[in-house]
Amino acid sequence: MVNLDKSTNINYIMTESMLEYTKLVLKKVSFDTRLFCKEVKKAISNLLPEEVEELKVWLQQFITDKPELQQSLILITS
Repeated sequence: MVNLDKSTNINYIMTESMLEYTKLVLKKVSFDTRLFCKEVKKAISNLLPEEVEELKVWLQQFITDKPELQQSLILITS
């Protein structure tokens, strides 16, 4: 059970959830390059810097077999 008395725990849970939610959304829209890139941009503006770094690592792995999505890496590395 998570101790919800400490705000740091709540913040951790919420940010972890946002990152996981972002990954879920990106998986679901990966059929459309334009929409995928739009969601990557949105994620960059909504996530914390360390989460953006985690997302970058995840993206690199996720798009290895999806050449049409390679351009999304430009968004996250700039």
